Amino acid sequence: MPAGPTQYLADTTPEGDGNPYAQNVMLPESPMTVVSSGPTIRAASYLLLDARSGQHLAGRNFETARAVASTQKLVTALVVLDTGNLDKMVRVQASDVAVEPTRMGLKPGEVYSRRTLLYAFLVKSCNDIANVLARDNAGSISAFAAKMTAKARSLGCTNSNFKNPHGLTVPGQYSTARDMARVAMAAYRNGVIRDVVRRKYYTFHRADGRSVTVENTNDLLGVMPECNGMKTGYTVASGRCLISSAASGGREVILVQLGTKTKYIWDDARLMMSWGLQRLRSRGGVAFNW
Repeated sequence: MPAGPTQYLADTTPEGDGNPYAQNVMLPESPMTVVSSGPTIRAASYLLLDARSGQHLAGRNFETARAVASTQKLVTALVVLDTGNLDKMVRVQASDVAVEPTRMGLKPGEVYSRRTLLYAFLVKSCNDIANVLARDNAGSISAFAAKMTAKARSLGCTNSNFKNPHGLTVPGQYSTARDMARVAMAAYRNGVIRDVVRRKYYTFHRADGRSVTVENTNDLLGVMPECNGMKTGYTVASGRCLISSAASGGREVILVQLGTKTKYIWDDARLMMSWGLQRLRSRGGVAFNW
């Protein structure tokens, strides 16, 4: 008699150190496949793929469910962009700004276009803007989170559940490197997102007439010439997370790193994406079905 599916405890910390936000998630019986022996990096889960074809180039534990922090803001952006009308003006409410820690410093009553908010949101990863965009889009945070999960499902993400638009840790919120790679591919194909995440800086014009220039949280920009954007994330529960993309010589790769506990996530990303670009140039890589 064949065994039933195995139930794994998907802890939102890499080591599973008694975290209260660990969730029981049904995962496949098959062992987590290492697609290729690429460079050694320190992420608990990662997946490197060809950004054009979706071909998997290297990975580890990419089906393991865990917290993904602010990298899930790519899902938020996709949901907002599905609605469109980016020139619509949105008024900030008091409930939007009651969030920590990264904020743009919006004030209740201020009015901004969706486009302005979206750009600052993806460059600086502002949680108050996340709340404004979510409420404007769906009426409430919970309703918007349901749309995020539905969007992920529509992209083929089978092991993701979202509870808020910014990625701060809450029970029942998780994804996987594989699912976030699917999200990243959709984001990579979106012209608005591509235009935002490649920017090292963005000038935000406040409602009172002042301007502030914010710097992208992605430290690879300006350091790795091939890097053309994507999204960072960090909480104590998730560890350091990074979705990054790079292009060179007509080749393009996307890398999802989750659960890195060291500051070397940037070095790991540069090493792995450089290896991936070189592998594609030499027509390497192992085909792998989604």
